[in-house]
Amino acid sequence: MHDERLRKPNRVLLTGWFSFRDGEATAGDVLALRRVEDVLRGTGMAYDVVWSPGFRPDALHFDGVRPHDYSHLVFVCGPLHGPQIEELHRRFAHCVRIAVGTSVIDPDGPAVTGFDRVLARDAPGSEPTEDLAARAPSVPPRPVVGVILTHGQQEYGPQRRHGQVAEQVTRWLAGKDCARLELETRLDTRDWHLSATPAQVQSVLSRLDLVVTDRLHGLVLALRVGTPVLAVDPVAGGAKLTAQARACGWPALLAAEQADGRRLERWWDWCLTSGRVAARQARETFREGRVPDGADRLVEALTAGSAAG
Repeated sequence: MHDERLRKPNRVLLTGWFSFRDGEATAGDVLALRRVEDVLRGTGMAYDVVWSPGFRPDALHFDGVRPHDYSHLVFVCGPLHGPQIEELHRRFAHCVRIAVGTSVIDPDGPAVTGFDRVLARDAPGSEPTEDLAARAPSVPPRPVVGVILTHGQQEYGPQRRHGQVAEQVTRWLAGKDCARLELETRLDTRDWHLSATPAQVQSVLSRLDLVVTDRLHGLVLALRVGTPVLAVDPVAGGAKLTAQARACGWPALLAAEQADGRRLERWWDWCLTSGRVAARQARETFREGRVPDGADRLVEALTAGSAAG
């Protein structure tokens, strides 16, 4: 410990596993950071945050940090172990170093003993405390969006634009402030990653705010539970997805060659506003059977076939 250096902060550098070049940023770690930032802002203390260049390329990185600009270093969340943390102690030896909301595995390890103070969430021989993420500032919920794309459908040959559509849509989605769930309509009774029954697929779709898809059944199954759909037909000139959107009276459809950011944004906004009502209306239309489908005509076709025989 270095009690002679315990003094009022001049400027604090906030770090964590989210700061290292080969580290990772988890939702829990970032929320823990938000909790610490909230506390420091309340005291008026000046601070900076170091981010991994792999996660936030335009933010402050260790390569750009001048250690002597800081009087204190705070390490937020995660386990205290390993050479990366030990290097922090060497590089910021002049700073008061504090770990907060961390897990202590080896209390005698250099990664732990290098700190002036360790405010652990769990450590051998001590009572655990709440993780910092539990009291992080609340944030408004973001739209939850299911993404159902196909890379198959080889039967369309040279008309296929599946790769182009998937690239355009996913690149655009990556910039949207939403929670994205990659989903699959294929069923499997052995692979836990996939649903085993249609009811399981529908249970997920019914809890979403929006579905983005280039699949016919992505459209139908979402509308069946009243969830709006932004559909993109991956076949040049339009194919079964376009035909199905027309049959369902669903307007939020783009052709492969139209899937640019401006048009995607337009239908995104519609789906999350007026589209909610339209999707519920489509669900009721399905349930009431207002529009005949092939099964309605099947008995007639079977009977006609028998009579002809």
